[in-house]
Amino acid sequence: MQIADRIKADVTSAMKAGERNRVTALRLVLSELQKAAKEGDDDELSALVRTAIAETGASTPRDMGRVIKQVMEAAGGRADGKRVSTKVKEALS
Repeated sequence: MQIADRIKADVTSAMKAGERNRVTALRLVLSELQKAAKEGDDDELSALVRTAIAETGASTPRDMGRVIKQVMEAAGGRADGKRVSTKVKEALS
């Protein structure tokens, strides 16, 4: 059983027991786990950005669109667009 599945089960049992504070805390933990899974590791995102910059030949902030598009495709829907944009902007500045 994965950790997220375990937390979901704990949320359900806490709801049945009427433990509101525990439910709130567990939902927060679950939300952060799901967000982290979607966004991926910062190191992984940085590597995708470096690869996309090298492959597209980007060198200035004017090239951001091409790089972001390639990173988003390479991430396969797991990356948050705002985080990608920020990483690309940092790398091209």
